Amino acid sequence: MSAALPKDLVQAHKMLSAMLERKKYGKLYTSPIATNPYPRQMEFFEQGATKRERLFMAANQVGKSEAGAFETACHLTGIYPEWWKGRKWDRPVKGWAAGETSLLVRNVSQTKLCGEPGVEGALGTGFIPKDLFVERPSLARGITDAFDTVQVKHVSGGTSVLRFKSYEQGRSKFQGETLDFVWWDEEPDDELYSEGLTRITATKGMEFLTFTPLLGMSNVVRRFTEQDSPDRGITRMTIDDVTHISADERVKIVAGYLPHQRDARAKGIPLLGSGAVFPVADEQIMEPPIQHIPAHWVKIWGIDFGINHPFGAGLLLWDRDNDVIHVHHVIRMKDGRARDHAAAMKPVGAAVPVAWPQDGTARESGGATLASQYKDAGLLMLPDHATHPQGGVSLEAGISEMYDRMTTGRFKVANHLSEFFDEKGTYHRKDGLIVKERDDVLSAVRYGMMMKRHARAVTLGSHKSKRNHNVIAEGVDFDVF
Repeated sequence: MSAALPKDLVQAHKMLSAMLERKKYGKLYTSPIATNPYPRQMEFFEQGATKRERLFMAANQVGKSEAGAFETACHLTGIYPEWWKGRKWDRPVKGWAAGETSLLVRNVSQTKLCGEPGVEGALGTGFIPKDLFVERPSLARGITDAFDTVQVKHVSGGTSVLRFKSYEQGRSKFQGETLDFVWWDEEPDDELYSEGLTRITATKGMEFLTFTPLLGMSNVVRRFTEQDSPDRGITRMTIDDVTHISADERVKIVAGYLPHQRDARAKGIPLLGSGAVFPVADEQIMEPPIQHIPAHWVKIWGIDFGINHPFGAGLLLWDRDNDVIHVHHVIRMKDGRARDHAAAMKPVGAAVPVAWPQDGTARESGGATLASQYKDAGLLMLPDHATHPQGGVSLEAGISEMYDRMTTGRFKVANHLSEFFDEKGTYHRKDGLIVKERDDVLSAVRYGMMMKRHARAVTLGSHKSKRNHNVIAEGVDFDVF
């Protein structure tokens, strides 16, 4: 008869077994996203407290589906981490997890929530703990080991229900039920998405999406990027926002993508059908904000008035010795009047001349031109609308100069000016023509470049500097010399 094991060894074995069991079946409590989520994942979760619709538009392999699955498990179980600031339910919930095809739903959403399909003992190794399943999930038809419905114990004492759906089933399969939430993993078409909104209306529920925008500027993407609503939120995450992939490995991953897909797959920027207007990496034109501006550099504002679209402004610094344009400050403002726009510009550069587009010559109902309203608001408006040095207002000529400067190192943008980079990332051509949408800041910068010959070496700030010349022609706001 073998000798009995010491009690302390037996106890240690039990503790070790319990720890291994918790690690295997307690992903909801122990995984990196549960204990230390990335800031962008945290931002996505927090928006749930105030937003009915949320989009996590991110690069490949950065943890967007992981975030969707983790949040789904939290709602189903009612178990939230201490740091959670998003929406919470104190009762059982009913929801959907939906994806492109039944196979992808099984391999991604189901796997992350429940564990590896078809593996004995794997149920519970996903975000839903093993001991919280109510019976075994019911199977779907057609795909081996694919689940149709999962029942989960909620901490309140009731049972939550999750159904798995695929877009290939068609809209009719997305009708009928009243839900608390829908998780769309990969982009649905706008009809399915609209059907999801209908399902959550009665419960004041929510929808959240996690995808890489490979379908380009679709209606769903535009809903979040172009249609402002207090009920909607968007979180962007790039491959550079993660630390579980080394810098060297990130370079290799990005290099392996097809050139026209790199921005979408590595940065979460919507894939553009006919090509980007500025196919230049952001990093190629980024620079740290300039803290000490040489006195001899000249400055000019460019503005886009914002008729039926947001107002845009860009402050340019021109190093004429090296012929480099530096975009130093930008403004994008929805609605507002001339004095509101001027009030945002003057604290930055009151003494800087302002270039403006041709539609500023149009007269309002009171008889004054649009440009004169900005002059009356205290801006140093140039006397004529923006033209190229050789004359004309060609859009393509302006775009050509901007692109040439970007590719030759003669165009730099302060790296914190997200409005500029957001517009640059979605500015594209369709059937060879530039799509004039969401280009308010880009247009303002272009007008400033067109009129850089009128830039002046003035001091930035809220006060107009004293002119070097004693006499300036009457009615002229700037030194023509």
